[in-house]
Amino acid sequence: MSADHTHPDAEPTVRDATSAPEPAGRPKRATRRFPSFTRDTARPEGGGRATSGDLPAPARQWPMLVVLSAVALGLLLIALDVVRYGTLLIGAALLAGAVLRWFLPGVGMLAVRSRFTDIATYGVLGLAIVLLAMMAQPRPWLEIPFLKDTLHFTLDQ
Repeated sequence: MSADHTHPDAEPTVRDATSAPEPAGRPKRATRRFPSFTRDTARPEGGGRATSGDLPAPARQWPMLVVLSAVALGLLLIALDVVRYGTLLIGAALLAGAVLRWFLPGVGMLAVRSRFTDIATYGVLGLAIVLLAMMAQPRPWLEIPFLKDTLHFTLDQ
């Protein structure tokens, strides 16, 4: 709170609603509300540069570029009608992202949330994509019998 105390009738200057004085002129008690505007956001653990700051930006973000390049190559394979291998590559890229997040202390922009959440998210999605690619028709590489029984049970009713 900033007030002009030179004149008794002067109005206090209010910067924001939380610092406005009460009618008697006393400042309000401190509140537990978050400020209207934050000045900074904390980086996730390991979200700093992956290498020293002397290198150019692409070299500092090499873990993210490795994962994105593998996903881009997988998408290119899918566009060229090599669907199973392209999808496997995308799933493997996500699994590689989980491994990088686990073992490297700093992974740059690959760190989005906490380390545990990133590893779980990349790992579960990567594993699901790999398994679905292996189960794709025609001529699946992986057959899970209980899934076939579940499908027949739900559709034969």
